Amino acid sequence: MKSFKSFQLELDTRHDKYERLVKLSRDITIESKRTIFLLHRFTSAPSGEEILSESEVKLDAVRQKIKQVAQELIGEDMYQFHRAISPGLQEYVEAVSFQYFIKTRSLISVEEINKQLIFTTEDREETTNMTSNSQDKQPHRWSLKVTPVDYLLGVADLTGELMRLCISSVGNGDIDTPFELSQFLRQIYDGFTFIGNTGPYEVSKKLYTLKQSLAKVENACYTLKVRGSEIPKHMLADVFSTKTELIDQEEGLP
Repeated sequence: MKSFKSFQLELDTRHDKYERLVKLSRDITIESKRTIFLLHRFTSAPSGEEILSESEVKLDAVRQKIKQVAQELIGEDMYQFHRAISPGLQEYVEAVSFQYFIKTRSLISVEEINKQLIFTTEDREETTNMTSNSQDKQPHRWSLKVTPVDYLLGVADLTGELMRLCISSVGNGDIDTPFELSQFLRQIYDGFTFIGNTGPYEVSKKLYTLKQSLAKVENACYTLKVRGSEIPKHMLADVFSTKTELIDQEEGLP
């Protein structure tokens, strides 16, 4: 009975930790989505720098949540809780890479993302509810690493946001951005095709969505090149949205 009592205590503690991580992951997902929505205003905002600085503040708040995840995982095997935190990390990668692309027109590396997720004891504000003994046991420096699979899935989701950025850019009269995005998305798609079916199941599943986003951007570029001179700028976005609906109908999408 004593042995089973200890097993029960251990399992209950693990389940409670798992639930806390699921809740934190949900919060990270929500805040990351809000950051992405904010960044979509970059093309139409009078001051793009204000949008970028505001997005940095939001991402800092997301990193505070990720810091709490890192604290929960101290002394634990991260992969035992990976399913709980994976959706939040993927959404964070999507938000960070979207902001990085708007700033630099390039793709952020997984190493660069992980550098931002190294925390020190000076960063701790959320440890006030912990006992002094547990604080003494905590290291002065710890980190949470985004796994390669989470990074790839986040980048695959990024392509959908870049497709929306392309359409909104055209609506604002920016003719150059769609061609730039087309090249960038083609490079990402080529990279994913190298993985093919050898990678995780989720990555190969995202490949179809990535191909769709690329097709929509290439279609927009084709329309601009062929009919750009004869369509007024304020009507270009309507033309693209109509063509996008037709592509979705042909592929049997709702």
